[in-house]
Amino acid sequence: MLILSVSLTAQKNVHTPFVTISGTVYDITARKPLEAVAVLSTSGRGTITDSIGRYSLTIRSDDSIFFKLLNKETMKYPVDTISNNSAFNIMIHVYAESLPEVKVRNSNYHLDSLQNRQDYAKYFDFKKPGVKLSNNPGFNPGGVSVGLDLDDFINMFRFKRNKSLESLQKRLIEQEQDKYVDHRFSKQFVRKITKLNSPYLESFMKMYRPSYELTKVYNDLELGYYIEKCFNQYKANRLKE
Repeated sequence: MLILSVSLTAQKNVHTPFVTISGTVYDITARKPLEAVAVLSTSGRGTITDSIGRYSLTIRSDDSIFFKLLNKETMKYPVDTISNNSAFNIMIHVYAESLPEVKVRNSNYHLDSLQNRQDYAKYFDFKKPGVKLSNNPGFNPGGVSVGLDLDDFINMFRFKRNKSLESLQKRLIEQEQDKYVDHRFSKQFVRKITKLNSPYLESFMKMYRPSYELTKVYNDLELGYYIEKCFNQYKANRLKE
């Protein structure tokens, strides 16, 4: 009976091979590819679309595939009903008035950030000194002298120096984070969605500027959706005035 059970299990696995489903996810116009759309299966496998909306997911032939964006899911598509596994393209309706192109980042920004980190590496990497053992290879733990790192030990009492370096490190990190938000939440990006011009554009951006933590988590599509929601609120507030 045990041998028969193993044999039946093996036969089941043979009859349910894995297949790869690939394609592109577009918006409702079928012209604009969507980045960072979750591509999932009912068995738990998943991936996300790349910068030009493409995806590829390997799942069982008896599984189903569906797509998720901004906490909304499409219907589930059984694999055995998909006629073309290598070009399963779908369209998703995005509830946004005018989302910008997916690729909006300036590649020079990343080079500038790396250069800034390199130029100020000493301050970015600063750690408050404390007592630690010396790295001197001649140090003998059983000897008379205590094997302390004298430089770090002395620096512990240089309170003014340590406070200045900590303050500089904090300021450099804040500046780096502000530049990142400026890069993502740019005038060009916001204007494409809101159609605002000066001075209303600057006023809107100051009022609804996202935090660094929020900007870091959002991809371009989600950030565009955030801007649109803020703009709707901005228009409602102006009508009340």
